[in-house]
Amino acid sequence: MNKGIWYAMGAYAIWGLFPIYWKWLPDVDALQLVSHRIVWSFLMLCAVPLLARQRVNFAAIVRAPRVVGVYFVAAALIAVNWVVFIWAVNAGYVIETSLGYFIVPVVNVLVGVIFLRERLRLWQWASAGLATTGVLYLTFVYGAVPWIALTLGFSFGIYGLVKKTAPLGSLNGLVLETSILLLPALVYLIYSDYAGQGAFLRTGVLPDVLLIGAGLVTTVPLLLFASAAQRTPLSHMGILQYISPTLQFLLGTLVYHEPFAYTQFIGYCIVWMALIIFAVDGFLNHRAQGLAVGANRA
Repeated sequence: MNKGIWYAMGAYAIWGLFPIYWKWLPDVDALQLVSHRIVWSFLMLCAVPLLARQRVNFAAIVRAPRVVGVYFVAAALIAVNWVVFIWAVNAGYVIETSLGYFIVPVVNVLVGVIFLRERLRLWQWASAGLATTGVLYLTFVYGAVPWIALTLGFSFGIYGLVKKTAPLGSLNGLVLETSILLLPALVYLIYSDYAGQGAFLRTGVLPDVLLIGAGLVTTVPLLLFASAAQRTPLSHMGILQYISPTLQFLLGTLVYHEPFAYTQFIGYCIVWMALIIFAVDGFLNHRAQGLAVGANRA
């Protein structure tokens, strides 16, 4: 097994275990948690180029309005994703957050069709249709639209589209995204502290360490993922990505004992079937392309 597989497994495992981390900070509101995550992530991401002896030319970046505009949209999308995810975890909706990330691959396909005019294979259409059926069924069972799952799935899916068309490298792009969010995050933290609602340096040593560590647990999987993407075939990454929502689902059901009725299980099974079709089709298509390239070279 190559290093890329291990890097990918590490990144997806950390993301899958994220609910445990945020559950350790139940008394800190989601906006404060995200604000601390942004501030400490920014500092750590800025340290990476220095340690790697790389230079980020922000002056040149800022002089290109289109570049800033693209990353402004990306920053807004990831901020929404983080706020909803952390709020949902601490409000007891870990299972529904897992659904959001289960449907991300299908959202990516739909986004590609709508915005990039991509053509879908037959089994991709079948997968998208089946996943949509599962979500509609869960909407009927819940008696309400599963907005947490849909917000997470679509915000992350559209974020992926923006990143796909973004002009900067992964590290520089992440630094720019967090720098865009830095000022609002700092303003909110200062306001919270001034209003007497700030958690940092007020709630004990462990919460302070965890708030600072939010930057580390955000940065490490991102760097692992970036390294994995350079070393691992896309088909393998597509299958490994299900590690995260699977771990979240198991945490919600087995560790946090969130209610999960038989009717909900049926809806999730429909979505899982869609994902199996999607993963198998992607793997077989990638394999066929590899064989075709090999035959042409021969």
